[in-house]
Amino acid sequence: MLGSAGRANINGPSLIRVPDWIDRPLGKYYLYFAAHGGRRIELAHADRLEGPWTVRSEGTLRLEQARACSGHIASPDVLVEEEARRIRMYFHGQAQAGQKTFVALSHDGLAFEADDTPLANFYLRAWRWGGMWYGLAKGGELFRSRDGLMPFEKGPMVLPGSFDPAWQFNRDAPRHVAVDLCGDELWVYWSTIGDRPEHILRGRMRLAGDWTQWKAADVQSVLKPETDYEGALLPLTVSRAGESRGPEHALRDPAIFREAGRTCLLYSVSGENGLAIAEIVEK
Repeated sequence: MLGSAGRANINGPSLIRVPDWIDRPLGKYYLYFAAHGGRRIELAHADRLEGPWTVRSEGTLRLEQARACSGHIASPDVLVEEEARRIRMYFHGQAQAGQKTFVALSHDGLAFEADDTPLANFYLRAWRWGGMWYGLAKGGELFRSRDGLMPFEKGPMVLPGSFDPAWQFNRDAPRHVAVDLCGDELWVYWSTIGDRPEHILRGRMRLAGDWTQWKAADVQSVLKPETDYEGALLPLTVSRAGESRGPEHALRDPAIFREAGRTCLLYSVSGENGLAIAEIVEK
């Protein structure tokens, strides 16, 4: 587990294996993360998934480098583009029209150049499929773009509950999502504001036909707090929107990492009191 180390909260993990074309990397793996109200995207590096993890003191992208944002930046979603030999990072910040997703590019995974164009709503997790870029934002809102670098076209709400007419954006609604592309199916992972306890769920979405008709189904509970560091010994409470204001009996902020036949789930523990990694073993 990667602890909060004095931070008020820690969330939004995104993990990559450092590609071979990056010279003199800090480690074999780069773990990007952030915090509510944070002024930069943080980075931890390690040579093993089990750690130890070392936090880079200067982080990576800083708020002042994201000129279109004010107040904070957070929620990194980092992807390796092998053909272009670059690292693509989606992140969100406060823009003139509210919280939006932006993109930043890097050739070493450390120094990023941010673009000022708002692309989609916040908390975007992206994937490439069928010659297009797609993304899921806060609440399970689907977007798509030709190259993922220009503004995304807005699509439907795709998660159970999110397309209910009675659904409200911050009440009994999906929070952060993660995506895992498996052929023409997408596993979507999320947690739900208002659960008791908040925990990690997943559903399957078939990527076939009209993209505006896609919906996630077959919802499963994946992981609830089981250990002390996950908050299992704390009282059960109904989770709330916004940042965690202390240790909680709750898990949130999933991310997926695949390597050598293994699928790993990253998530924030005890509310937003640390980050952990678990291997998903299908039964």
